[in-house]
Amino acid sequence: MPKEFLNEAQLAALAKKFRKEAGIKRAQAARDMDVSQTSIFNAEETPEQGLTKLRVRMIEAYSRYELVGPIYFLQRKSRKRMKSDKH
Repeated sequence: MPKEFLNEAQLAALAKKFRKEAGIKRAQAARDMDVSQTSIFNAEETPEQGLTKLRVRMIEAYSRYELVGPIYFLQRKSRKRMKSDKH
């Protein structure tokens, strides 16, 4: 993916996309992130809510990317980091 600045709506869409591609249901994501299912829903569906940190955690947990911020853009993870990931 090209380096580009991501807004909250894009972060929300990416969190949802990567969770679904990883085959993780919202209930499991809530357990993984130690939050409620409502928080997962809001992180994915309501970008106007201040859930940036949760979105970042989801993107990094369920994809091969890490977010670099405070102006967030996707960057492919190093091979060393990918091997240590659970998902």
